[in-house]
Amino acid sequence: MMEKRKLVRIFDRQAKAYDAKREDPVQQRWRRNLIGHAKGDVLELAVGAGANFPFYPREVRITAADFSGAMIEKARKAAVRHQLNADFKCEDIEEMNFPDHSFDTIVSTLSFCSYNNPLGMLDKINRWCKPDGTILLMEHGISSNFLMSAAQKALNPLLYRIYGCHHTRNIMGLIRESGMRIDRVESYSLNMVHLIWARPQRQL
Repeated sequence: MMEKRKLVRIFDRQAKAYDAKREDPVQQRWRRNLIGHAKGDVLELAVGAGANFPFYPREVRITAADFSGAMIEKARKAAVRHQLNADFKCEDIEEMNFPDHSFDTIVSTLSFCSYNNPLGMLDKINRWCKPDGTILLMEHGISSNFLMSAAQKALNPLLYRIYGCHHTRNIMGLIRESGMRIDRVESYSLNMVHLIWARPQRQL
């Protein structure tokens, strides 16, 4: 597993490109469709350069976290540009802690490819979200197409070294294993990309 400081440096180097690139209309539509459901106190994990910020309802209160200081700097500017009420935390998300039931909505888009322990992060999300809250995920992983998945497995070591991103995780399998209650799923691009509307695991 890549050492965390090296992973942070990879994302620091990518911050300018994340901020400058204009996503294709399809990905913008996915984000709009998902992020428009956020409400109340929101935690966004791995905020990056703030690609979700144009699509939040203006009345939400956002806690935005990322381990890359360069990404946080870009996201701060995006929050001002889009007139959002946002507070930023530059920390290793896998080491962060919040009290249970702290947030009405938890958002993660394209972050579960990089965690050392993705199931542990899902467990944290289950605890941090209010019992009646909403979990909004847009994540990518292994394709259900045999040829595509074979290519992903072959290229994954190289792509991880360059971008800090695993391409072979079974996202839906991880979500189900976490006990999260799935309300709705939309899958795209040979089932590599999943939009997920969910609720936290029922508390015993």
